[in-house]
Amino acid sequence: MQLLVLGDVVSQSGCDFLQKKLAAFKRFAHIDVCIANGENAAKGNGLTPQVARTLFSAGVDLITTGNHAFRRREMFDLYDSDPAILRPYNFPASTPGKGVGILDCGRFRVAVINLMGTMYLEALGNPFAAADAALKETDGCRIILVDFHAEATSEKLAMGYYLDGKVSAVVGTHTHVQTSDERVLPGGTGYITDLGMCGAQNTVLGVKKELVIEKFRTHLPVRFDTEESEDCSMEGCIFDIDEKSGLCRSVQRIRLT
Repeated sequence: MQLLVLGDVVSQSGCDFLQKKLAAFKRFAHIDVCIANGENAAKGNGLTPQVARTLFSAGVDLITTGNHAFRRREMFDLYDSDPAILRPYNFPASTPGKGVGILDCGRFRVAVINLMGTMYLEALGNPFAAADAALKETDGCRIILVDFHAEATSEKLAMGYYLDGKVSAVVGTHTHVQTSDERVLPGGTGYITDLGMCGAQNTVLGVKKELVIEKFRTHLPVRFDTEESEDCSMEGCIFDIDEKSGLCRSVQRIRLT
């Protein structure tokens, strides 16, 4: 099966671009399932119910998140009620939502695990222990994707090797910069350190570049606003997964403009 995983969708521009391009690309590439990280999809960070509906209507089958998962309080009930919207598994158990989702696609089922790193981010539960616990909740699914939303490349790569042979693919999100290290690890798990982002191109991680430059230049407080532009890209990876073994046969990095 062909599994398309997209990097962080950023603001209205990213959502609009997916609305224009994703459906046709899925048909062209014979995509069976599409997963996207939506924690920056609402303007000003976070996710809202309306934006979630936009992503689903564009062709996304399941939405993962990260450190901005709970930026919008209006999402709290939806995390509890919609099984296709995840928050990182290693948030406290009392947090709204869940960190494992299962998509029933008829001839196969796909389990998605959402984890968050702890290096340079919030002090959540240990993501490696969380990965072990989450795997017990995949209900016998052979095809398992892990979205590891983390800052440090070393933490992401370590997670890839830790789960090698146990899951179909491990993808990194959060940094919004696509890496060129896509590969199939020795045990048969597809991997990339960061998928990149879906949003305005001439920006700093989706934020208006002049604002970020001002922050770095002056060290004074600056309100970061996302850039809204039609000059966008859609970045991610296609994983070719063997339905019987659940292991990855190949990885293709994509960038659509």
